[in-house]
Amino acid sequence: MKPINLILLIIFLGAQYALWFGDKNVFDWYRLNQAAEQTRLENVELDQRNQRLVAEVIDLKEGGETVETIARSVLGLIKKGETFYQIIDNK
Repeated sequence: MKPINLILLIIFLGAQYALWFGDKNVFDWYRLNQAAEQTRLENVELDQRNQRLVAEVIDLKEGGETVETIARSVLGLIKKGETFYQIIDNK
């Protein structure tokens, strides 16, 4: 075997070792990409949640129906003249 071929083979094997078993190998790259994708999905979810909250805050500031809706659902408030029905599930 010619010396140049031997040198090229050693360089090639060294590069392959670094690619598969080095500090920043293919497996680490794959795991990092998976983690980044998961983070992107979580960020999209959180961004949608933030947009809903901003819309609710704007509606509350403008005095829309949101205040009444929250009072009815969370606090159980009813208006005068309304009849309240409570349905109890027997489970």
